[in-house]
Amino acid sequence: MFKSTFSIGKNIIGGNHPCFIIAEVSANHDQKFEYSIKLVEEAKKAGADAVKLQTYTPDTQTINVSRGNFLIPKGNTFEGPKNLYELYKTAYMPWEWQPKLMQVAKKLGIVLFSTAYEETAVDFLEKEVKIPVHKVASFEMTDDFLLAKMAKADKPIIMSTGMATLEEIDHAVSVLEDNGCTQLAILRCSSAYPATAEEMYLKDMEVLREIYQVPVGVSDHSVGIGVSAAAAALGANVIEKHIMLVGEKDSPDHSFSMNPEEFKRMVIAIRQAEASVQGIHFGPSSTMEADHKRLFRRSLYIVEDMKKGEKLTKKNLRAIRPGGGLELKYHEELLGMKVNRAVTRGTPMNWDLVR
Repeated sequence: MFKSTFSIGKNIIGGNHPCFIIAEVSANHDQKFEYSIKLVEEAKKAGADAVKLQTYTPDTQTINVSRGNFLIPKGNTFEGPKNLYELYKTAYMPWEWQPKLMQVAKKLGIVLFSTAYEETAVDFLEKEVKIPVHKVASFEMTDDFLLAKMAKADKPIIMSTGMATLEEIDHAVSVLEDNGCTQLAILRCSSAYPATAEEMYLKDMEVLREIYQVPVGVSDHSVGIGVSAAAAALGANVIEKHIMLVGEKDSPDHSFSMNPEEFKRMVIAIRQAEASVQGIHFGPSSTMEADHKRLFRRSLYIVEDMKKGEKLTKKNLRAIRPGGGLELKYHEELLGMKVNRAVTRGTPMNWDLVR
């Protein structure tokens, strides 16, 4: 049985709690430790709740072979390295940085965690980095051994589902549950890099929430803030987006990453989207709206000086701005009635004038 809400640090995930916003570092550190520190700092400044790393090496991902399926096709987003091994050699973060970055994150007050890509990475993250939550990458969600290892760590798990069928998601969820996981969030994801808005299918989030009764969200590889803001409006509990430093061009992830200022604008848009869909309400919702109603809504006014006993007509009783007089629906009823005292031009119409 999975929990409908759970905590990661001081953040409550699920329900009507604020969306948990993750800044994904991925390969945008450019294999420079000082860049990694700067990315953690910038994620905090931009308003992210967490920053996420990736834990693998070229040798834990693949072998160095330059033929057949190991080659990166021309025209691929990650074109540059000729094979998978070279790609991961360019993109991976040295493991010895990660405990140090955890200390940086703690001082800043931002959550830090990482995606483990195989079982030894889970051990490292548990023992050396002491992360508060595990992340399952889309391409690893079919690895039953890895899922079981993470589940047995007895920590929350966030799982991306790029390319996965419902059958594959169901199997992965079962593996996690069978191995003791009780705190799970599932992210809708497109494994295109970058993804188009049309590929995101954000309504799948509600299907996942309905089936598994867990917090849901999106791992957003699209360009811009639109998809993430829409996800928040649709009730996403978790949003993950790549962050990079200004001018970053060497990373294979730069084409679908945001610089800190863009990330900050996205966070603001997400928070606005969340605020805009809170509850149901009709009528004035603030002092300003009440003032606008008073100032700009039409109501009935006496528009000519009148003597006691004069009849109300279409000429001396009109529907004009501002508010403050009787509502327009009483206009026909009032016509022909006599005022009971002298009335000056600009007096709001009320029943005391005729009764």
